[in-house]
Amino acid sequence: MPPAVIPLPPPTGPVLRAENPVFTQEPRYILYMHLIINDIITLSLSVTMSVLTYTLPGFNVAICCIIILIGSNVYKNTPLNLAGMAIERFVAVCYPLHHARICTIRNTKILIGIIWLMGAMPGMVDLLVVLVIRPLSLFTSSRMCLVHYVFDLDYYVINHAIFDISYMGAVWVLLFYTYFKVLFSAKAAASEPAQAQKARKTILLHGVQLLLCTMSLFTTFLDGTLSALFPYYQSLIYFCDFILTSILPRLLSPLIYGLRDQKLKKYLKKSLMCGSDKRAIDPSD
Repeated sequence: MPPAVIPLPPPTGPVLRAENPVFTQEPRYILYMHLIINDIITLSLSVTMSVLTYTLPGFNVAICCIIILIGSNVYKNTPLNLAGMAIERFVAVCYPLHHARICTIRNTKILIGIIWLMGAMPGMVDLLVVLVIRPLSLFTSSRMCLVHYVFDLDYYVINHAIFDISYMGAVWVLLFYTYFKVLFSAKAAASEPAQAQKARKTILLHGVQLLLCTMSLFTTFLDGTLSALFPYYQSLIYFCDFILTSILPRLLSPLIYGLRDQKLKKYLKKSLMCGSDKRAIDPSD
């Protein structure tokens, strides 16, 4: 007869876990992780295009189009993701009884899909216009991998100016609406004032991040104006604009949640310590 298997008794104390399932079950953290991944892709493509511009003046247009389209998509995803996070905080404070029904994991995934679809539409339209107007030999040629060298059409400048102003304006209106609704809700209701105050500060920080993203709409104008005034500092001007409009907005995302959210800070600290922190974590966290 095989030896009898003696079952081990279940643990009675707190369980040490590597992660908390709340980060995959709460919409705010799912949107936050999506924002971080999107920003990583944005920075990677921005650095890649900058390196290609300086090292390979002649680059295959087809490959450059792919990089530009993906970069345009993830760049437009950031403001839309900030708007989605502001709406989630607005529902949590102003409609707490409906939060669990509205802000579900399924709805969050649908929202992320809509964000990617809306971010991809302008780039796909630009590609279709180039395919119709320009010969196919363009995609086998070599050019400097810059937007105004590949999409050298008056349509591109006008269309993107209208689109960027429209959708940035819509996101700004949404942020202002959610901020003031949360502000008035906190003053009207005495319950959970701390949560409303924290949500209001989070939306305000999203506004600062969106302001920095909006400044990138004027990067071309600033580059041209400052380069004309200070022609000997052209490279420095381009580099400073890249830091201000591309790097700095992406640094605010970890600061907003990594330093302000106590739950995320606790698990981030444990991960950075490579598991050296042996203190038990309560499963109810």
